[in-house]
Amino acid sequence: MMVTCRDILNLKLDGVELVAGAEGLDRMVSWTYLVQTKPYDEHMNRGNFALMVIDYARYFPEDIPEVMEELNALGVSGFAVSIVDDREELSDTVKHRAEELSLPLFYVRWKGANFVDIDQSVGKLITETGVQNKREGDFLYNLLFGYDISDKYIEKITGQFGLDFSKPYRVGIIIVDRKYGINHEQDEHTYEYYGNILSREVTGMEGRPMFMRFLNKFVLLFEARQDKKIEHDLEKLLRHIDSNDCFKNKISGTCILGAPYLDPRDYGLSYQQAKSLIPKIDILPNPKHKKVLSASAMGIYKYMFNAGNQGEILDYCNKNLEKLEEYDHANGTFLVDTLLTYYMNGFNSANTAKELFVHRNSLQYRFNKIQELLELELDDYVRYLDLVNCILVKRMMFL
Repeated sequence: MMVTCRDILNLKLDGVELVAGAEGLDRMVSWTYLVQTKPYDEHMNRGNFALMVIDYARYFPEDIPEVMEELNALGVSGFAVSIVDDREELSDTVKHRAEELSLPLFYVRWKGANFVDIDQSVGKLITETGVQNKREGDFLYNLLFGYDISDKYIEKITGQFGLDFSKPYRVGIIIVDRKYGINHEQDEHTYEYYGNILSREVTGMEGRPMFMRFLNKFVLLFEARQDKKIEHDLEKLLRHIDSNDCFKNKISGTCILGAPYLDPRDYGLSYQQAKSLIPKIDILPNPKHKKVLSASAMGIYKYMFNAGNQGEILDYCNKNLEKLEEYDHANGTFLVDTLLTYYMNGFNSANTAKELFVHRNSLQYRFNKIQELLELELDDYVRYLDLVNCILVKRMMFL
C-alpha cells in the first residue's frame, strides 16, 4: 500500500481544495517538495507532491503554467498552489491544462491553511503507511525464514491478510537490472520510486500477493492457480512498469518463481528454489524475453543437478566444445556465444546479429569458423542441438 493524492484529498485538510485533475488522484506520493529555485530537478524527486506559493516577488500567477508543465514532466504526483492573501483564483487556463495532464491541482487558501501543516500531515501519512508495509514484510519474512511456524501463527496471517493457505502458494523474487548515470543520488531516488510503484501495483493485483523488500530484491508470495492468472498478470505488470518513461532503458525487473507448495512451512523452499536461479538468469532459455521465469524454464536440465554421473556429463560437454572454447580463449572471439545465440533466436541471422551487436558479415565469418573447427554444417540440427545442450548444461550446472 502506498500514499496517493487521493489519500491527501481524503485527509480533508483545512483550506485545501482539489480544483482540477481528479483523474490523476491515484498518482503515488513519495514526499512533499516546496517549489523554490531552478533547476527543480536538483531539489526534487519523482513522486513529490509540489507546494508553490505565489508571493508576487519570486513567483507571479502568470508563472504557474510554465512551472506546472516542468514539474509534471519531472514526475510530480500533485501540484498545490497558494496565492498571498488569496488575491486571485487560479485561472481557467491552468485548470484546463491540469485536466489535460491528469495532474491533481489543489488550491490552498492563504487564510485557514498552512504549508507546514500540509507537509507534516503528508509526511506523517507516508511514515505510517511505511510502518504498515514493513509489518506485512515482517510477516512474510517470518513465513519464509522462520524456524517455528506454528498453526496459530499461520491462522493469524490468514486472518490478517485474507489468504487461503488450503491452496498452494509460490514465491516470486523480482530482481532489478539498473543502469547508472552521472548523478548517483538521483539514480537511487529513481530506484526507490520504482520500488514504490512496484509495491503498489503488486499489492493491488487480484489475489493480493504479500510483498516485501529484502536486501536488494523484491519478494512476493501468491496463490499458484491452475490458470496461472497471477503469473500472466505479473508479466503484463512488469512490462508496463518497465516501459514507463521514468524507467525505460534505466531499470528493468524480472521475476523468478519457485515451485508451488501447499504447506506454509515449505514456502521457504520455494524461495530458495527461486533464489538458486538468480545466477543463471542470463543463460536460462528465454527466446521471447519473458519477464516471469520459473524452474520449468530449465526444462530437462534441472534433473541433471541431482544426477550421480555429473563428472561424465561434464567430460562429454567439454569434449564437444573443446575446439570452440580453445579458439575463443586464444583469439578473444565469441564462437560459443554465437552458436547459442543463433539457436535462441530461432536460427534467424538478422536477430542474432542484432543481439550480438555485430554486422551480418561478421556473423557469417563466425559461422564459417564454427563450421570449419567442428566440421559441422549449421543445418545439421541434430548435432547442433547436441552442442547447444552442452553449452546450457555447462552453464547451468558447473558455472
